[in-house]
Amino acid sequence: MGSCDGCNDSSCSLKQVGNPNDQQFQMRQALDKRMCGVKNKVVVMSGKGGVGKSTTAVNLALALAKLGKKVGLLDIDLHGPSIPKMLGLEGQRPGADEEGIHPLEAHGVKLMSIGFLLASDSDATIMRGPMKHGAIQQLLADVAWGELEFLLLDCPPGTGDEPLSAVQLLGARSAAVVVTTPQDVALTDVEKSLSFCRELKLPVVGMVENMSGFICPHCGERSDIFKSGGAEKLAQKTGVPVLAQVPFEPLVVIGGDSGVPHIIGHPDSANSNALMLVAEAVCAFADKQV
Repeated sequence: MGSCDGCNDSSCSLKQVGNPNDQQFQMRQALDKRMCGVKNKVVVMSGKGGVGKSTTAVNLALALAKLGKKVGLLDIDLHGPSIPKMLGLEGQRPGADEEGIHPLEAHGVKLMSIGFLLASDSDATIMRGPMKHGAIQQLLADVAWGELEFLLLDCPPGTGDEPLSAVQLLGARSAAVVVTTPQDVALTDVEKSLSFCRELKLPVVGMVENMSGFICPHCGERSDIFKSGGAEKLAQKTGVPVLAQVPFEPLVVIGGDSGVPHIIGHPDSANSNALMLVAEAVCAFADKQV
């Protein structure tokens, strides 16, 4: 685990004296102790569904691993976990011992999702706000993440319980990457995500404009099926940079369904190259954080 030496986070429970019989305090200490081993936490969020947020989270985690970073990916979309399928791990279960729950691993990335804990892939997760908060706290505190340079959290769309709980629980050196598509409907919602980050004082690394142009697999021609330039206009309005414009390629969908993410199956594609730019920007942002 990481050391408290040199840590400036005065809100950390490990620096405080609490009642040893206070269960909430003990749970918070367990969480803070686990998070001490994680240098940077990145919340991947979006204003609305269908913009490719989970695909971005998976491929961004793998891109960071390609840069030589120690990476973990936590799926906190409690009602629609997609990480197990997207990484070809459906039906697998994590092991556990006195150290905690051991995350599964794919392509050098440590992985955890509530989907790994359900009896069946078709089981519904039925829970309200307080239960969601507790579930996310357990996924963070009970999983033996070890020493990580980056822990990415794949959130459900919007600004509800899950991203709110994540920001409240993660502590210092947290930031967000916000995913959108170019059309106005998505941009209106992503602006709400940026407002959410401002309200919670969560730094934003930048926006990823996903599905930014369609690249024909036959002729290679690009078509702007979802318009273009929307994220750039929002960047001018908000001051939040666009990290990359990631084109849509049909093979991305095939990779997500087959369990072989696009950046692994097609590392030299335009889509993969754009996501590598996002990974480099995340690293540069992390290096500047105090």
